[in-house]
Amino acid sequence: MSDNSDKTTHFGFETVREADKAGRVQGVFNSVASKYDVMNDVMSMGIHRVWKDAMMDWLAPRPGQRLLDVAGGTGDISFRFLKRAGFGHATVLDLTEPMLVEGRQRAEADQMSDSLNWVVGDAMALPFDDNTFDVYTISFGIRNVTRPQEALNEAFRVLKPGGRLMVLEFSQLPNDGLQKLYDLYSFNVIPRMGKLIANDYDSYQYLVESIRNFPDQDTFLEMIRAAGFENAKYRNLSLGIAALHSGWKI
Repeated sequence: MSDNSDKTTHFGFETVREADKAGRVQGVFNSVASKYDVMNDVMSMGIHRVWKDAMMDWLAPRPGQRLLDVAGGTGDISFRFLKRAGFGHATVLDLTEPMLVEGRQRAEADQMSDSLNWVVGDAMALPFDDNTFDVYTISFGIRNVTRPQEALNEAFRVLKPGGRLMVLEFSQLPNDGLQKLYDLYSFNVIPRMGKLIANDYDSYQYLVESIRNFPDQDTFLEMIRAAGFENAKYRNLSLGIAALHSGWKI
């Protein structure tokens, strides 16, 4: 039996032991939980709401569907899903309990309480049976998972046949000049704004670095196919600052 204790992975631009990454990520999100929605505004220049609406447009939720929203944090995607579906059920799963606490305090959570549950759990080892959900979403979360391929494999496992995967994540701009401009903004402005807004420079620095380490759109598309998904496609949002990936369990 092989020993995985010395395997390493990225934590931003730092190399850390795989066994340590989840705890480090939890530390970041424990730190930013109370300012998470503000953080998304800072990271995306306020456009994350438009991206999430685009995600729902492509997803086209239907009445009665069961959603698993992984790294679902403050419930943004689940609330949108339930509103679009009309009725259904959403499970919000997150590794970091303070993020779920923030979500449960939102007004929408109270209004939709009969259709929602909140679970602390790991994307790489989901605490659900096979073939349970109609839809699996993960929004700005998969780049924080220690082994993203395992998270995609788990997504495939818990989806019913005919189920849909959709991933929204910061990505890479296809134009080198634009990417350099965006990197200048990301590395010089976002951590400073994190310090100003949340008194937390280091967490925002990690989040910027984690975006640059994440696979580009085509590489990630192949990872989705490797997990077993078919009809896998992606759409760039805002020139590729973010991307939506979709796949089906057939």
